Amino acid sequence: MKKIIGIALIALVAMAFTLPREKSKKQDEVGIRFKGISLEKAKKSALDNDKLIFIDAHTSWCGPCKRMAATSFKDEAVAELFNEQFINLKIDCEKDVDGPEISRLYKIRAYPTLIVIDSEGKLIKEHVGFMNADQLIAFANSIE
Repeated sequence: MKKIIGIALIALVAMAFTLPREKSKKQDEVGIRFKGISLEKAKKSALDNDKLIFIDAHTSWCGPCKRMAATSFKDEAVAELFNEQFINLKIDCEKDVDGPEISRLYKIRAYPTLIVIDSEGKLIKEHVGFMNADQLIAFANSIE
């Protein structure tokens, strides 16, 4: 009898580890909130809200881009700063509608390229390559 109970407990524990887990709403909200809007809509929103536009210009195959998305962009301090100060866009330069235009306008040649522009599209600041959370915060705070 003890053997059956033991086997049943092991089976229950194993099932608990194999069931799909739902993400809490809070987990989904952690990080920079990137808007799924066009560059033109972002410019209008930036003008209306007196903000600059932060663009993460990336590609689907870029390793450092994926690492930033999973780490730096998920940092709470980074998210708080960027969500407060910027209209945030995440643009796949090869697949998104605005990708080729953004690549041409801002002469993007490597990924990730992080750019900050104003509501008229004027380049304010640019960085090419991976940045950790502290570097992203310094990047944002260096903008006058």
